Amino acid sequence: MLIWKSGRHYMVTNPMEIDYKRESLLLTSLNGKKRKKNADHHHHHHTHNVAKRVKSEHGGADETEEVEPRISVLPDRLRHPITAEELTELLHYAALGGTRVKQPSWCVLLGQRRVKGVNVVVVEEVSQSDFYKHYITLRNLRTKYSNRLTFTLSTSSSSLLSTIFSSEVDTLEQLAVLQEDKDSSKLHKVLRTHPVVLKYGTSRRGLTAYVLTQEEMIKRHYPVKGLPGFEDFACTDCGDVTDASPLFGLDCEMCLTVKGYELTRVSLVEGEGKCVMDQLVKPDNKILDYLTQFSGITAAMLHPVRTSLRDVQVQLRTLLPRDAVLVGHAVNNDLVALKLIHRHVIDTSLLYRSEFGQRFKLKLLAEVVLGRSIQTQEEKGHHPVEDALAALDLAKYFIRKSPLKVVEDHLEELWGLTQEGEEEEESTRHSTELAPSSRFADVLQRVGRSVCYVGKRCDITLHPAHQQWHNSDRQVVASFRRQSNCPFFSVLRLSSFSNIPPRQDYKVRWCLQDMCVVFAGPLPAGFSEREVRRLFRCCGSVRTVKMLTTTHRIHAVVEFELLEGAALALQMLNGATVQGHTIKVQRPVTESTLDFDLNLDALMSDAVNARRLYTLKLNCQTNGHIADGKFAVNSCTSESLPIKKCELSEEALTQTFTRFGIVERILLMGKPGRQARHAYIQFECSEAKQAAIKSSEGLWQENYVTCPALTPVPVDEDGPHELRGQIHPGPQDMAMCHMMKKLDARLGKIFTSLPECTLSAVLLLAHNSAREPASPGLCLLELKRGKSNNATT
Repeated sequence: MLIWKSGRHYMVTNPMEIDYKRESLLLTSLNGKKRKKNADHHHHHHTHNVAKRVKSEHGGADETEEVEPRISVLPDRLRHPITAEELTELLHYAALGGTRVKQPSWCVLLGQRRVKGVNVVVVEEVSQSDFYKHYITLRNLRTKYSNRLTFTLSTSSSSLLSTIFSSEVDTLEQLAVLQEDKDSSKLHKVLRTHPVVLKYGTSRRGLTAYVLTQEEMIKRHYPVKGLPGFEDFACTDCGDVTDASPLFGLDCEMCLTVKGYELTRVSLVEGEGKCVMDQLVKPDNKILDYLTQFSGITAAMLHPVRTSLRDVQVQLRTLLPRDAVLVGHAVNNDLVALKLIHRHVIDTSLLYRSEFGQRFKLKLLAEVVLGRSIQTQEEKGHHPVEDALAALDLAKYFIRKSPLKVVEDHLEELWGLTQEGEEEEESTRHSTELAPSSRFADVLQRVGRSVCYVGKRCDITLHPAHQQWHNSDRQVVASFRRQSNCPFFSVLRLSSFSNIPPRQDYKVRWCLQDMCVVFAGPLPAGFSEREVRRLFRCCGSVRTVKMLTTTHRIHAVVEFELLEGAALALQMLNGATVQGHTIKVQRPVTESTLDFDLNLDALMSDAVNARRLYTLKLNCQTNGHIADGKFAVNSCTSESLPIKKCELSEEALTQTFTRFGIVERILLMGKPGRQARHAYIQFECSEAKQAAIKSSEGLWQENYVTCPALTPVPVDEDGPHELRGQIHPGPQDMAMCHMMKKLDARLGKIFTSLPECTLSAVLLLAHNSAREPASPGLCLLELKRGKSNNATT
C-alpha cells in the first residue's frame, strides 16, 4: 500500500468554485407608482409554489445571490503568455466593472462588484527564470499568489506604466454603438447598459445564441454528465443544435416525500403548442405532503397511477429528437426532478434578466409579455401544460424579436424605467461635461476612485499630486504602507535590481534539481543500465542513469525528469527485493538536500499545486509482485521486470478520479508522438485532492500510483527545463539570492497592507540585457480575501 503523508494540510479554494450568498435588496423608486407596482410584483408571492422551492435554492426566480470575489485563468490560456494589452483588459474590468467595460477574454473575475481595490507592483530586471531558481526563498510569492502566467513585454517598464494609466477604456456603450453602425440616437444609455442587452447584444439572433453553455449550466447547478451528484441520472441522446432545431416546453410538479421533493407530474409541449406528454408519476417514496395548493396533485389522482420515474425517462428519451432544445422557467430544477441530463436548454428566467441578478416570476412575464393570465387563484394549483406553454412562447417571442426590442417594448412594465427620464439626465450631464477623457486614469477619477503611483520618477500621464517619487524600494514600500487610506487603484515600481551590474552566464545548480536524483544499490551482479532504467521508470520518466561499479557491488545514480518520480522511488523502491537483493534508495547528501524536509513542505504548500495530483498506472507482470507498496523482482532478465507503466487516457482518468470531486483539467505527460505514461490531475478544489490522497490504498488496488504534485513550474511534454542546471553558484548568484529574499519580504508587506477584496498583480519584468539570453517575465495574480479565507493559503 502506498500512502503519501504530509505534515500539513493546505486548503486553497478554487477560484472557479462559486460561493453564493443571499442578501435582501431594496428596490428603490425610479419612476413613481409604476416602479413601486413592479417591486410589488417581485415580492408579492414570497411563498409562491413551495413544491418548486428548489428553484429558488438553486438559482430560481428570487435569486439575489452575491458572488465571493475570485479570479481564475481560463484553462486554455494557462500555458500561453499574456501581453500588456491583455493585462489592461483585466485592470479595466476589475476597476470599472461590467456595466462599463467588458470581461477580459483570457480570465474570469467573479464578484467584481465587491472588488475594493486594484494594486499592481512592477519589479524591474527580474525574470521568470529568477523566480524558479529562487523558488524556495520566495515564500510570500509562492504561497500568496495562486495564478502564474508568462508575461511578455516588448517595451520598457516606463512604457508599461504609461500604458496602464493612459490606455483608452473601451466601454460597452462604445461597443454597442459600433455594433449598431454608430447610430447613437437610437441606442439610449439605459438600453445600452441594460443587463439583457449586455448579455445578448442588440441584434436579432437565432435560438443557438440563447442555449446555455456548459460553463453556465455548471454555474447554475444544472445536471451535467460527469459531475458528482448526477451519476445515476439518465442521459438523452443529444447531437448538435442549429437555429432550425425544434423547441419543446417543459414543466414539472413535485410533492414532498420522506426523501425530499419528488416528481408527480411532467408536461411536454412541442414548438407549435401541441401537448405531446402530460403524465402523472408515482413517487418511489412515501408522500408526506401533496402540496395540492401549488401542484394541483391530490391523493385520489395519484392512487391509480403506476407510472414510475424510470418510465417517464424512457418516454422523454423516445420523444425528444437528438437536436431538441428544452425550454422552461428555472428548468434546471425540472431536470433534477426528472433525474435527466440534457445538453441543450433555454431558461426563460435567464433570458428576461432583471437588475442585481434577480429573476422575474413566470406569472409576471406571461402577463406583461404575452398578455396571458396563468396560475390564477380561481384554479386549484398550477397546470404544468399551461406553464410549459408559457415558457415556450416567451422564448419564441424573445428569439423572434431582438434583445433590444424586447427591452424597449417592456422597459417600463418589467424594469420600471423610462427612456425620457434617462435622456434628460444624460443631456444635463453632457451640458456640464464636454468630451470627457476616456483615458483609464481620468475615467477612474471621474467616477470617484482614487489613483496613486509610488516609485522612481518617470513620464506618466498622471497629475503630480497623485505621484510619490522615491529612489529605493525600501522607501517605496514604507511610503505606500504609511498612507492612511489605501488608494483604490495603485501602482508601485520596484527598481533596485536595475541598479546591479549585468549578471554573468552562471549556470546554477540549485536544490530542486538535486531533489530529482536518487542513489540505488547494491544491485545484483551484471545488472545493466538498461535494467536500472526499466526498474525505476515505473516511478516516472528517467532522464539519466549513471552506473557506479566497485570491486564487489554495483550502485546507480538515477535522475528523474520530475520531482514526483524521485519522491515515488523513495516511497516504493527503498527496501524492495531485486533478484534476492534488498536495495536501498536514498537521496544524495549535499548542501541543498540537507533541508529536504523543509523544501518538500514548501513545495506541497505551493498555491498552484494545491489542487493538483500526480499519477501513473502500472501493469504488474508475472515475474514479480508487490507487497506493502514494495517491489520484488524475481527474474534476472530485463524483459521480465515486473512493473511497466500503462498508457493513460483522459477519459479513463476522468472516470477514475471524478469520484473524489470535479476534475477541472487533466495534463497528460509524454514525449511528442507517443502515448502519455503519467499525468497531472487538477481538481476544482483542494478537498478533492486530499480525498484522492487518502484513498491511495483503493487506487493502488486499481494499479494507480499517486502523490501530491510537487513540481512548481508549468510543465510540458519535454519536462520542466527550469529544473536543469550545472556547476555551482558564483558570488553574484549568492548576492542575487540575498536580494530576492529582500524582494519577497517587501512584496509580502505590500500584500498584507492591502484591504480585503483587493486584486493584486505582481509583474516580474524580464531582463533587457543583450548579453544574456532572453528570459520571459512572470505575472502573478491573486484576489485578497478575508483572514478566515486566507488562513489556509
